[in-house]
Amino acid sequence: MDRTTIDVAGMAEGMVPGQIRYGELLLGAGTPYQWRKLKGWETLPPQDSGNVPRSGDHGAHLGRLLAQTRTIGLDEVIVRAEAYRFGAVVEALNDGTPLAIDEQPLLVHLDDRGPLLAWARVTNRDVPVEPAYAIGTVTGAALEWEATDPRRYTPAVQHAETGLPEPCLPWHTHPDTGRPRGVPASTGNVTAYNLGKAPTHPVVIFRGPVDTPALINRTTGRRLEYRVALEPGEQLTVDTFAGTATLPDGESLLTDASLASWPEQTFTLDPGDNELEFRAAPSVPADPRAAVALRWRSAHW
Repeated sequence: MDRTTIDVAGMAEGMVPGQIRYGELLLGAGTPYQWRKLKGWETLPPQDSGNVPRSGDHGAHLGRLLAQTRTIGLDEVIVRAEAYRFGAVVEALNDGTPLAIDEQPLLVHLDDRGPLLAWARVTNRDVPVEPAYAIGTVTGAALEWEATDPRRYTPAVQHAETGLPEPCLPWHTHPDTGRPRGVPASTGNVTAYNLGKAPTHPVVIFRGPVDTPALINRTTGRRLEYRVALEPGEQLTVDTFAGTATLPDGESLLTDASLASWPEQTFTLDPGDNELEFRAAPSVPADPRAAVALRWRSAHW
């Protein structure tokens, strides 16, 4: 599933500091579910180290650090409501935190930064039943989530789009010399901003007519390129997180990637500005209908 099409920003609207939303379940301020401790959220996830020990010297050769799964724990949860409806309140908590195959949006709003998003699923729920349960109070409850993608995201989806490079329009000419001046109708270049400190995976959509569409990230040096001719209005969607490249009918074009193309899952937007170029086969004149569009969320550790 393309996660950039899910309206998580709408789910975040109205949240206040101290609230956590998991799917439809709201926890924290203003709810029957209060909490005192959140673990694993403002913590770096564990990492796999690519360091290799030096054979004849102290230390190691520096390698990559790859983040592992993030575990998020909500401890010291207090559930409180009137005794006559306490069963329904506990049932709502149970229904909102089931064992599931798919991950759901987990939104955490702690402070003035606003909510951040992770995709997670529940791995533990503990609601202790003690004497106070009979009067509508549970203390010491706990929830735990596991996020296979350890990054946290801004809920809002960002967008960028550009066409192929075009020559200057006729009216962009000098009145005396007739030479082109000014800027072309499209440069084929666009800047994508990742406002976080972690690389993020965009969804890239090539729209025809275009032959051998390519998107180059000059900031990272990585490239997506496919040996295919897209018809007018035809779209090739590349989900770099899922590692897929599909046409609207579901046909995969992964095997049509050129030798210059990087594996889809390695094509990310670095923190900060990413300078992108949309290019195509030089033997075919640029069509103004051809375009590339990107969708992404800024990512944070």
